[in-house]
Amino acid sequence: MPEGLQKIVVTDDEHRLPYSKGLMAMSIMATGLPPDQAYNIASLIHEQLRDEGTPMVTMDYVRRTAERIMEREVGPKYVENYRKWQSLNKLDKPIIILMGGATGVGKSTVATILASRLGITRQVSTDIIREVMRSLLSPELIPSLFNSSFEASEALRIPVPPNTDKVIVGFLEQAAMVWVGVRALIERAIVERTNFIVEGAHVVPGIIEPQFFKDAIVVHMVLTVEKASEHRSHFEMREVETESARPFDRYLDSFENIRKIQDYVLELADKLQVPVFPNSSMDATVGAILEFVINQVFVEYTAGKAKEGMVEKAMEISTSREAVSETSRRST
Repeated sequence: MPEGLQKIVVTDDEHRLPYSKGLMAMSIMATGLPPDQAYNIASLIHEQLRDEGTPMVTMDYVRRTAERIMEREVGPKYVENYRKWQSLNKLDKPIIILMGGATGVGKSTVATILASRLGITRQVSTDIIREVMRSLLSPELIPSLFNSSFEASEALRIPVPPNTDKVIVGFLEQAAMVWVGVRALIERAIVERTNFIVEGAHVVPGIIEPQFFKDAIVVHMVLTVEKASEHRSHFEMREVETESARPFDRYLDSFENIRKIQDYVLELADKLQVPVFPNSSMDATVGAILEFVINQVFVEYTAGKAKEGMVEKAMEISTSREAVSETSRRST
């Protein structure tokens, strides 16, 4: 390392900033690598740039260096994910991630990690939206909003048809009401072109109206915990983590309803081809979801670019034909 070289400046078309291992690690985490490995790669990139002795490098050069080091350290899969994610930096549509699943499957935790890895600054739980709606409406007007999703059936005021499960009817009634608030937030994010994650039990396959989200890239998924014993243990941990603010007994009393809702949501997901991610290992789950999000967004992005190219080509052909026609008309 040349004596006196203290920092490396990274330039692009608009900025000049010192190389940051923290920021570099964040961009690498979007590939699915866990934080410790991502930070190690960012440190190796810094060492490589420093050893080369160039005080100023372009962002493209940093990315190429990152790809070489990732290829060597973690393999081609993560390099491919990195390339895809970097190609999406100039998206003209926001990414809206919708994560559903029954109560207690770990949606909030996974969504928080996902937001951090993807650099998404806006995230909301549908339970928060329900709380806001509760503050604006009375229990007499919409009673089901004032119960948890797995207890909404207790507030049903109309008879349920024979052979119909009250638990599912109550859950869907509440989900439909909460979705009104969710849709408003998503529409706002689209107007502002802001990436956004919405997670919650109310994100039900089939409740989403695709026609409302033409100006966004929407990635929908469902989280699940397959084993009942493992699912039950999530509530035990939740009680400890919240110092009994969310008591285990309350969820245990309604555990059958929670599992019933999960089975129903999984059935919908299968019917509507919404991807389902089992959440038995947090690192594995987050890694799988990151790879799915990157691939889905990349596919929709490239399809959009291809469509734009076809439209431009059609316009060129049309313009060319008009010019030929005009020339022919004048010559006659």
